[in-house]
Amino acid sequence: MAQRLPWRSALSPLRNKIKMPTITFKAVGVNSAYRDRDELRKWLCAVARYHGHSIGELNFVLMTDKALLEYNKRYLGHDEYTDVITFDGQTGTGISGDILMSYERIKENAASFGVSIQHELRRIMVHGLLHLLGHKDKTKAQRSSMREMEDVWLKKLA
Repeated sequence: MAQRLPWRSALSPLRNKIKMPTITFKAVGVNSAYRDRDELRKWLCAVARYHGHSIGELNFVLMTDKALLEYNKRYLGHDEYTDVITFDGQTGTGISGDILMSYERIKENAASFGVSIQHELRRIMVHGLLHLLGHKDKTKAQRSSMREMEDVWLKKLA
């Protein structure tokens, strides 16, 4: 879906032409939970590089359940809560897109899995990036493969 979302930078075309990776972390309607942003940027670039890609512009947006539900309804036609939605914003060289994440789902998942909010946030971030890199999670086998890749990359960040 190549629609422009509110936080997309007007400089995106310029950044893509000069191959300057841009990774932003935003929080809309919730407190920011991002920690060690420079470390996260390096980690995300390493994930993309391992899969044979570079990063153009990535926007990670943490928001409320209600806000993410509206995006899910409007753009995907799904009337259900989710933890992450990925919009492919590919316009030039490098992987580009918007990864929208629900803070409430992340907190709930962290409690369910017995991990920290930071751990679950990072899982959701790499999950979104893996989607932009072409990985799917529609079937049981695909979900299992995606989870394995998430686990590998989470261990590399730890």
